[in-house]
Amino acid sequence: MHDPSQLLNQAADLHRKGNLAATEALYSELLKAQPANFDALQMFGFLRYDQGRFLEALSLIGEALKTNPHSPTALMNYAVVLDALRRCEEALAYYDKALELKPDYAEALFNRGIALRNLNRPAEALVTFDNLLAITPADVDVLNNRGSTLRSLNRSTEALASYDRALALKPNDADVLNNRGNALQDLERSAEALASYDKAVALRPDHVEALNNRGSSLRSLNRPNEALASYDRALALKPDYAEALYNRGNALQELKRSAEALASYDRALALKPNNANVLNNRGSALQNLKRSAEALASYDKALALKPDHVEALNNRGLTLAGLGRHPEALASFEGALAIKPDHAEALYNRGNALQALKRSAEALASYDRAVALEPNYVEALNNRGLTLAGLGRYAEALANFERAVAIMPDYVEALSNRGAALFDLYRNAEALESFDKVLAIAPDHQNAFEGMAAAALANCDWPRSERIAGELPSRIMERNSAFSPFTLLGYSNDPLLQLECARRIIKGKMPAPTQPLGRGAIAHHDKLRVAYLSADFRMHPVAFLMAELFELHDRARFEILGISFGLNDHSGIRARLIRAFDQFHDVRTKNDHDVARLLNDLHVDIAVDLTGHTHGSRLGILAHRPAPIQVSYMGYPGTIGADFIDYVIVDSIVLPFDQQPYWAEKIVHLPDSYWVIDSNMHISSRLLVRGAVGLPDRAFVFCCFNNNYKITAPVFDVWMRLLRNIEGSVLWLLGADAPATVNLRHEAAARNVDPARLIFADKLPMEEHLARHRLADLFLDTLPYNAHTTASDALWAGLPLVTCRGTSFAGRVAASLLYAAGLPELVTSDLVEYEALALRLATDAELLRGFRHRLEQNRSTHPLFDTDRFRRHIESAYTTMWEIQQRGESPRSFSVEPMT
Repeated sequence: MHDPSQLLNQAADLHRKGNLAATEALYSELLKAQPANFDALQMFGFLRYDQGRFLEALSLIGEALKTNPHSPTALMNYAVVLDALRRCEEALAYYDKALELKPDYAEALFNRGIALRNLNRPAEALVTFDNLLAITPADVDVLNNRGSTLRSLNRSTEALASYDRALALKPNDADVLNNRGNALQDLERSAEALASYDKAVALRPDHVEALNNRGSSLRSLNRPNEALASYDRALALKPDYAEALYNRGNALQELKRSAEALASYDRALALKPNNANVLNNRGSALQNLKRSAEALASYDKALALKPDHVEALNNRGLTLAGLGRHPEALASFEGALAIKPDHAEALYNRGNALQALKRSAEALASYDRAVALEPNYVEALNNRGLTLAGLGRYAEALANFERAVAIMPDYVEALSNRGAALFDLYRNAEALESFDKVLAIAPDHQNAFEGMAAAALANCDWPRSERIAGELPSRIMERNSAFSPFTLLGYSNDPLLQLECARRIIKGKMPAPTQPLGRGAIAHHDKLRVAYLSADFRMHPVAFLMAELFELHDRARFEILGISFGLNDHSGIRARLIRAFDQFHDVRTKNDHDVARLLNDLHVDIAVDLTGHTHGSRLGILAHRPAPIQVSYMGYPGTIGADFIDYVIVDSIVLPFDQQPYWAEKIVHLPDSYWVIDSNMHISSRLLVRGAVGLPDRAFVFCCFNNNYKITAPVFDVWMRLLRNIEGSVLWLLGADAPATVNLRHEAAARNVDPARLIFADKLPMEEHLARHRLADLFLDTLPYNAHTTASDALWAGLPLVTCRGTSFAGRVAASLLYAAGLPELVTSDLVEYEALALRLATDAELLRGFRHRLEQNRSTHPLFDTDRFRRHIESAYTTMWEIQQRGESPRSFSVEPMT
């Protein structure tokens, strides 16, 4: 046999040259002759290690250790093989044994540090690397790994210093440059990180980790297209690089290419199926593609793998909220917050879910916590403002919107909501400025154009209103504008446009529920259960007008319920209403579905909505179809535009049957008038004099207490001609905010009328407001939107009113009231006739006195003032609706016969 030393050298040489078969033959020959040859066992073990045959390598080196158990080299090599087998704890023990024998064993110290890092014991690993640096201070690999260990301890500044020390020794080490980029990225120094990755890639174009990390820096710098290119370069070199596929999906998401992102995530999962982060982001891609059920499944799989995955819980909640499953969404957000209480986004989303559930106080608290954590969280400030506005706390809401805009001046949602809050605070000129800013940034903003339109009317800004009127048809019919049907009434009497506007609002805001609640079977009750739904059971015209009707309903045949979703103002009229109903339910804190469920559980037969498309509307309740019959009445003078409203209660003057093609509801005519009045409404007996309210003692006083938004330029032209023709006469208007007053006086001056002849009335309690009508001579109505409650108030107070019958419901209400009051002669057919009649009455004192006298006489004889007669008619309407339904017939239009 050859000399063993010579054979070992020959085998080592063959191993270096890659001739593994010949190497293996030499080792086998040597070990047959000398089975306990320490060096041969070790070297043969390394051959098996290089071949990936780790168990055989372990066995061979183990045999070597038996021959020399105190060899630091053999102990260290045995540990290396254990590391390869992922038996890191055992490997660590053998590194320690080697170091006991040889404390300055650099290779064992280095490998021990790596093992400790693999065991997630970075603090101990750092001590090991520091000990090694005391021995080999210029070792680039040690400095590099020390840096990575510091990063795992979240000490990235120190890690950066360690990488820089390594690069001072070896400036062109691509791996160190890549790791240095990672530390810079940790420190949010993305531009410097990118430079480090670029240098690494320039040195080693096939450095896939650097290409992948480079993409992440580019994403941080909002350069997703370049990031995508970097990920693609990495994947061209290594197609099965799961992390790059994941990051590529993220870049595609940022580019709004969700379908491609999904494909990239799926490729990553095919390689590593149990990656919770990929599953989470995959869920987001599916959600963006409106594949909500699949998104939920992806989030659920991520959470099954990692139950404390905060982002997956948060995203799952967002998907559930998008599906209208707000209680489940809330639970998901709260799950995220249980793990990470300072997660500002989850707090914000929790606030949104609570607000959707009408739990406004809790929503505010959640937004407060989000803003406390992130003071510049503009979305949270915005939604906090919306919640406050919903509670009627407009000044506080405005402060939140203004904070958001101060942080982000082009934040259109906050600017638009700021305009709405200013409008609610009657600061219309400022509201217009806010809406103008929105539309300059986003000309097709859904709400700003409508907000501007409403504020322009309220501000009596007629040049602007005229421009808006010209845009309205295209905005409503062609563009994605959520224009309020109520605001439209002040601009247009086109019935087709009104119907289309209402339909679009219903379709956009109240999609039909998948399972309506309404009972399918025909029900039989001793009494009809009628529920009146309103936001206005408070100090509001609806409450004042309808209180007596609720009290008078025939309890032998009807059970009357009040469903209130407006503010509780603790007023006397609210207390009276609560007493008037057989049941009163304050449902402000319930969501639409829960209120609908309540109505269904209460077996309501007829649900009557008194709010329509006016402020505080909750039509979403009736969208769930909680009652067999659903009716619109009183609150809104236009079509709701919804297939879930069966009937509208009107009269033949305000809505003739020939208008049925423009109404989603079937038309029900009451005799006399659809209007109801409280015949017990008290008028103050306090003696008022003109001088006390700023009126001249001897002048003829024209009056219009309509809201300013109803005053239009053509009607104002008529009023100014009347003032010019009646010497010394004045026009008494409802008080407005300063800009509206200035505009009206400016318009008067432009028509050669002294602005001082416009006198503005302050707000007064209802009883005194009614009493002051006696100081006026003649009430002048508006068009296209008539006086409604204000006409009723004037006639009740004994003040004659001249109206012009319009072509839409909103423009024909005063005519209905005058006919029912027995004064049809005061209804005119156009503005020429309207002006002539007003002038005649102002110049013929006897004629005007005659109308005053008739009005006073008719209060005790005519239908407008006979609440009990009205009660019998509306109950007849309810009964007929019920009979139609009980016969299994579809709703149809009909007229109620007059009763004595």
